[in-house]
Amino acid sequence: MKIKILLITILTSITLFAQNGKLVSKKPIQVSKIPVIWNKISENNILKKDFEHLNNVNFYEITYKSDDKLVNGIVAEPSREGKFPLIIFNRGGNKEIGRKAKVKTLFIALMATSKLVDEGYVVIASCYREDDEFGGKDVNDVLSLTETAKEINKADPDRIGMFGWSRGGMMTYLSLKESNKIKTAVVGNGPTNLFELIKERPKMETMVCAKLIPDYKENKEEELKKRSVMYWYDQLHKNSSLLILSGTKDKRVNTNQADWIAEKLAKINYNFELRKFDTNHSFSNKQKELEKLLLNWFRVNL
Repeated sequence: MKIKILLITILTSITLFAQNGKLVSKKPIQVSKIPVIWNKISENNILKKDFEHLNNVNFYEITYKSDDKLVNGIVAEPSREGKFPLIIFNRGGNKEIGRKAKVKTLFIALMATSKLVDEGYVVIASCYREDDEFGGKDVNDVLSLTETAKEINKADPDRIGMFGWSRGGMMTYLSLKESNKIKTAVVGNGPTNLFELIKERPKMETMVCAKLIPDYKENKEEELKKRSVMYWYDQLHKNSSLLILSGTKDKRVNTNQADWIAEKLAKINYNFELRKFDTNHSFSNKQKELEKLLLNWFRVNL
């Protein structure tokens, strides 16, 4: 009887794993129907000049499988026909639920990656599962997208890049540790040592780590290490390349976090580059430079 139960458990796990990334639904999104976004990018119901390229971009809301969960996401594709490299975008922020999470993910992806789509990339972003673990099992929601790519007709699953900002940077480091499918990645203002992060921002511990990370109180040191690339930088897949971006006026993630990981990666001759800018966490005064930098990086490395 015990053997039978064990076999059923194993078969169930294999079945669930095999379905990771399976696309359940894909529905078109009309950005003009989402006021919180449309009001920022249009004037008199017409796209502002800086956003005219969105006429060449199609957006979709997707649902896909990750572990035993159904997870929401967003896909942005060039409107023209073709097969394009795929960039997985990992947003920042913490627990968001339902429609709010979808809109937030779409808005951030829209602002950060729409020029990439216009240039000839498919961008896909996860909303992350609702039982967010801040870099725990929810990392599978990102990794599963490498399988979802196989069901996106315009995406080339053999050319996958990644772009993560803030918390999304942490998710990107974790992905580079767990997957060899990511050819290149960009991390913007991503934390690399959570012990130092919570020292500088105590509310990150009380409002995020303690609330979202399972068994945090009992396993604080272990769980923080799991999410801090400084402790396992030598496990990042060697065939990937990495661009690290840091704002020297960032009040959320100290620029020291980028310096520390750069020093570690240099010691193991990892293929990376560190670029620092005189700006804040969101690169608010460097958006044009950021767009050009991203386009050049992915053009060369993907």
